[in-house]
Amino acid sequence: MLVNREQRLPREASKIACYVRPVPNPADCRGRKPLLLQSSMNGTNILVIKLSALGNLVLSFGAFAAIRRHHPQARITLLTTEPYAAWMAAAPWFDEVWIDDRPAWWDLRGIRTLRRRLTSGRFKRVYDLQTSSRSSRYFDLLPRPHPEWSGIARGCSHPDRDKRRDARHDHERLAGQLRQAGITGVEPPDLGWCAGDVARFGLPDRIALLVPGSSGHRVAKRWPAARYGALARALADDGIAPIVLGASAEAPLAGEIARIVPAAIDLTGHTGFGDLASLARRARVAIGNDTGPMHLIAACACPSLVLFSDDSDPALCAPRGDRVAILRRPSLDALDLAPVREAALALLSPALV
Repeated sequence: MLVNREQRLPREASKIACYVRPVPNPADCRGRKPLLLQSSMNGTNILVIKLSALGNLVLSFGAFAAIRRHHPQARITLLTTEPYAAWMAAAPWFDEVWIDDRPAWWDLRGIRTLRRRLTSGRFKRVYDLQTSSRSSRYFDLLPRPHPEWSGIARGCSHPDRDKRRDARHDHERLAGQLRQAGITGVEPPDLGWCAGDVARFGLPDRIALLVPGSSGHRVAKRWPAARYGALARALADDGIAPIVLGASAEAPLAGEIARIVPAAIDLTGHTGFGDLASLARRARVAIGNDTGPMHLIAACACPSLVLFSDDSDPALCAPRGDRVAILRRPSLDALDLAPVREAALALLSPALV
């Protein structure tokens, strides 16, 4: 769907342009004034590409903010995937958000549609922050002469020439890429725009967040749910209510925790991105696996303990925040309760223990 300038969108979806289908009205993006989409012909048009996943998207927030500071008068469009479009439409960094359905390369009709959409943006510069083989091929979908392009696409104007880029943490890698394109000052931005109405949950004052899940195809990143249950019991004994977070598919993990500690509050499947941010600002501490929600929680300055196995490397992808601690074992099955409880307590100020 392409929205023309006279059409006023629903309040929460007012910045979203979708070249395949409209975005559902989101429940967790509030507080934005209605906005008419302007013609992409107005001003300098810039495209930012960041498709997924949640953790990588959060680690790109500093880069997003730096691009906006560097181009204060430009019209900046984000190309992302559907799960993040409505959320990013509420962010202060973009004028439009487009959804990439990532058509298969053999889907010629889908590729032609994508090419027409990219061409219609008349972009003068593209910041490819995904830097995947897919996003790099979008360079060749654009007509010649190509726009200025920051990324790793063959023949682009501003290539990331760092030979060790793949050995760097996401934040440092993005900062280095943008520095080569003339942008400095990639710092954690203010996330005050990201908030949800968590009063509806009726939570107690003293809460701790537990994030026991992970991507369904990477279960090696999960600390056993029974040990989360033991940790929840210890927190409850200290007068801190354990709140279990995750997607609907992770409800069985929350159920296992609740069988051990009936006082645990199961919010799996009930929180949007804004809710996660607001819960993070209220929580005394968060403990979770290397998974997307922990990145947003840590970025909102919640003291965060993140558990890693050898399935992922914190040197490359650990959450960033004011107070983040890491515990790592080759297998999380070998991580006992005691060191996790000790590390979690160390993140709490003495007044809160």
